[in-house]
Amino acid sequence: MWPNSSFSSFLLTGFPGLEAAHHWISIPFFIVYISVLFGNGTLLLLIKEDHNLHEPMYYFLAMLAATDLGLTLTTMPTVLGVLWLNHREIGNVACFSQAYFIHSLSFVESGVLLAMAYDRFIAICNPLRYTSILTNTRVVKIGLVVLMRGFVSVVPPISPLYFFPYCHSHVLSHAFCLHQDVIKLACADTTFNRLYPVVLVVLIFVLDSLIILISYVLILKSVLSIASRDERAKALNTCVSHICCVLVFYITVIGLSLIHRFGKEVPHIVHLIMSYVYFLFPPLMNPIIYSVKTKQIQSGILHLFTTHKVRP
Repeated sequence: MWPNSSFSSFLLTGFPGLEAAHHWISIPFFIVYISVLFGNGTLLLLIKEDHNLHEPMYYFLAMLAATDLGLTLTTMPTVLGVLWLNHREIGNVACFSQAYFIHSLSFVESGVLLAMAYDRFIAICNPLRYTSILTNTRVVKIGLVVLMRGFVSVVPPISPLYFFPYCHSHVLSHAFCLHQDVIKLACADTTFNRLYPVVLVVLIFVLDSLIILISYVLILKSVLSIASRDERAKALNTCVSHICCVLVFYITVIGLSLIHRFGKEVPHIVHLIMSYVYFLFPPLMNPIIYSVKTKQIQSGILHLFTTHKVRP
């Protein structure tokens, strides 16, 4: 038991009032989890195997797929454990660690989407210098900065969780641990833990989305200056997949934020559904979007599976 803790574990919650239907509810969750693992795993394998995809744009896509895989693997064990086995108990260390990775990877995903916007900005607004600006070394540095920002920024609010006393109920409202859930159960001064995440969300989610928006305004301005209509369409088409992924991610972020901020009268089940949409919908949709909208990915997947099929 950690210092000052009144207990050493928490109880996770599935869908209150629907416990008898948990086995049925688990079916779509299992299908979505398998689809996320298969889709993002395939993207990573494809980008690794296909030398035609060894470009900055696809390296960033691989980072996005890896982040989605990490986020899915972080939540999947406890969610399916609650729905399948009614295994609700989770130790303090496991709970706080899960919360750390969930929040860190969410910020990493936002950073990767920002890096992808930067890639598109350079490719369209400064195409002649694209390869000299986005070298492999610079792509690695950008990736490390994104990772460091996500994983380091979440340490300050998560670390105190290990030492807070928990004298309220130890029942959490989700089938996975979130910082905002745990902090409600603490019997201590949690002012820092309530204010810091708000600042962090503004500095990361809000600032990233604004920079992405500005980059696309500049991209649109550059595209409209191209004389050829076909060239304009071709340039914009390279951005469609990324724009779709950005919309999927930030719309779910905004939806979840609005529900938490103004949805006090909204049934708890709506809060739960929005949380699952936030954590599952972007990882599910991102590989589908890129597979449908990117010809190189389509041909690469076809080649990957046909090559493996004809092997003895």
